[in-house]
Amino acid sequence: MRSIHAIAAFALLTAATGAAFSSTATADTYAWRTSGAAGIATSDTLAGRIPPPPGFERVPSGEGSFAAWLRGLPMKPVGSPVLLFTGASKARQDVHTAVVDIDVGKRDLQQCADGIMRLRAEWLWSVGRARDIAFNDTDGKRRTFASTGKSDYASFRKYMDLVFAYAGTYSLDRELKAVSPMDITIGDVFIKGGFPGHAVVVADVARNASGEVRFLLLQSYMPAQEIHVLKNPASPDGSPWYATPVAFPFVTPEWVFPAGSLKRFPKD
Repeated sequence: MRSIHAIAAFALLTAATGAAFSSTATADTYAWRTSGAAGIATSDTLAGRIPPPPGFERVPSGEGSFAAWLRGLPMKPVGSPVLLFTGASKARQDVHTAVVDIDVGKRDLQQCADGIMRLRAEWLWSVGRARDIAFNDTDGKRRTFASTGKSDYASFRKYMDLVFAYAGTYSLDRELKAVSPMDITIGDVFIKGGFPGHAVVVADVARNASGEVRFLLLQSYMPAQEIHVLKNPASPDGSPWYATPVAFPFVTPEWVFPAGSLKRFPKD
């Protein structure tokens, strides 16, 4: 594994070279930032910070889609460490390329599957689909935001903390639908349900003229920590882009996923 200094150097290089990506996101698109937050500069988004590999271009994403929203995620400054919910630095700082600028809360709740559910729910909130925000508890009970009878963002965040407390990889694994790695797309999830299990989400996809595909992954982890862009441990230069075809067991810095672990939310 490379050191945090090598990660920061790679991030500085990618920030300097830029990318063929244009963001129309404002602070309102990412509701947790609206309190006194300015608009998000393209260079400070996930896609602005991490350009596609040489010879590759990002696959198109529709306006307002989960894919476009993930690409526009605001990022913390280059070289930022991953912080735990306590504010302390995560013990391992060699697994990430960049850190998403989103809160992790004050309790040990927003872990791996929770981070993915948070991103999915935040996107639904941002496009006016709050009534579609719903997740299953570990016991199978459907927990909807609409059932709270609330419509403000503070209530939404309280609802999400309740989801984090009663749901996880075990329940999310059963909500998602298996897909072929040949069809990998933004928003897909590598997941192993269990106690413990783990999950990471595909945050970006690029393709070259020959049809080869590369993709980026986001994760949170245990204990609850900031969501971050994962390094590819197989990359000799510290690149965060993963290659296809996906080989199983699929190795990420802190988890190995078995065949059949790529899944998708059933409703977009």
